[in-house]
Amino acid sequence: MKQLKYFLALVFVFLILSCQSRQNQHKDLSLEFEFKKDTLLRFIQGNDTIAPVFEIELAETDYEKETGLMHRKQMLSNQGMLFIYNNEAARPSFYMKNTYIPLDLIYLDKNMEIVDFNLNTLPFSEDLISSDVPSRYVLEVNAGVVNELKLQKGDQIILN
Repeated sequence: MKQLKYFLALVFVFLILSCQSRQNQHKDLSLEFEFKKDTLLRFIQGNDTIAPVFEIELAETDYEKETGLMHRKQMLSNQGMLFIYNNEAARPSFYMKNTYIPLDLIYLDKNMEIVDFNLNTLPFSEDLISSDVPSRYVLEVNAGVVNELKLQKGDQIILN
């Protein structure tokens, strides 16, 4: 009988410990996806540089491109993410699953010239977003940036 009590006590302790370890596994994913400034970006219209300077996080690996800005609750007005593809023939598709922030998507060719836009994307939407124009780069910025800066097809970006 004494052995049964010890056995049950041991099982009880084990159950409590396993429940605690499961509780610790639930963490806020937004903490794991903090903004990482990789480079700076400027928009160019004709011969003029448009303010402000943007801090840019690069999405180069498959994981970075698949994750994008998912799980992030906010992004400063002068921040964005630049997706880099291996060839200009790419027609990348995006969706807003697990994305809290409405975005403007800016499609760029190999010369970093703007070739297309998708404006004010809908957070959490699983509808595919793409361009009919091949793109080597896609820049995601907060919704409204394209209109605020009066960006147009043919404008360019420079990184430094």
